[in-house]
Amino acid sequence: MGVQGMHETARAIVADHKGILAADESTGTIKKRFDSIGVESTEENRRLYRQLLFTAAGMEDSIGGVILYDETLRQRADDGTPFADVLASKAVIPGIKVDTGAHDQSGFPGEKVTEGLDGLRGRLEEYRGLGARFAKWRAVITIGDAIPSTACLSANAHALARYAALCQETGIVPIVEPEVLMDADNTIERCYEATAGTLHRVFHELDVQGVDLRGTLLKPNMVISGKGCPEQASAERIAELTIRCFLDHVPAAVPGIVFLSGGQSEVEATENLNAINQVGGPWPLSFSYGRALQASALKVWAGDAGSADTAQATFVHRARMNALAAAGAWTAGMEQPVAA
Repeated sequence: MGVQGMHETARAIVADHKGILAADESTGTIKKRFDSIGVESTEENRRLYRQLLFTAAGMEDSIGGVILYDETLRQRADDGTPFADVLASKAVIPGIKVDTGAHDQSGFPGEKVTEGLDGLRGRLEEYRGLGARFAKWRAVITIGDAIPSTACLSANAHALARYAALCQETGIVPIVEPEVLMDADNTIERCYEATAGTLHRVFHELDVQGVDLRGTLLKPNMVISGKGCPEQASAERIAELTIRCFLDHVPAAVPGIVFLSGGQSEVEATENLNAINQVGGPWPLSFSYGRALQASALKVWAGDAGSADTAQATFVHRARMNALAAAGAWTAGMEQPVAA
């Protein structure tokens, strides 16, 4: 894929208010999800669950791309079709998670740096051969006493930029994901400061490494109160500060911003995305959600083939709610039980 092809792919993923399904849970993470519904996390159960999502009728109306895990990219549907081809046949673009996780940063207690650059060029070439057209790398930024540090922001931004450059060399669109966690007790104003500092450093490094912003997507956190903060900001306040922060730090050349849900409930993630789009900015403002698209569907499925149709309808409804939010057209009255 040449330069123009990467530009077109990045735009296509978020075209028509579509967003991304993050189905790239690691084997350890999806085990926790399956434990919550009493299903054993075998390779076959993981395959069946991902197949349920990918083959849901109408999911392609709201989902422009799906991030896969290494195992999932190599799996096939019941009829033998590789999952990447199942998605591509619905004009849904397959992607792949390529980092190897966030690890403790030496000398900086409480902070993480994401690893996975060693051997990445070869892995990207293999993934492209398996059908992946975009990739994802997640940096983890923690808010706490005197953190995030400059060292943490610098290390993670540099790694994100090197990853992005390697992706584009291979003709793969990089999703750049610097996540400021919402797990602490910080105010929304503190989140604003940390997010602004993170984005400033990330785009500086992307420029230094020669990354073509028109062939990328940004997957950031919303500017939001920490989970433990006694004063939780309203959706309107989240939208106001998020857009203000992004206008100051995200170049207009970026073809799309796909927010992560960061542990928000399904409806919270939709409500906040909708509020953000009602303020608006120069980019498509969409979603790249994992739990906030899957939680209800996973619970409905619970490993029972007889519940598959209802689980698929539940997932498609959730995806549609977020596509409406990406257009700023969602209302709470649209949230209703879904029948198969």
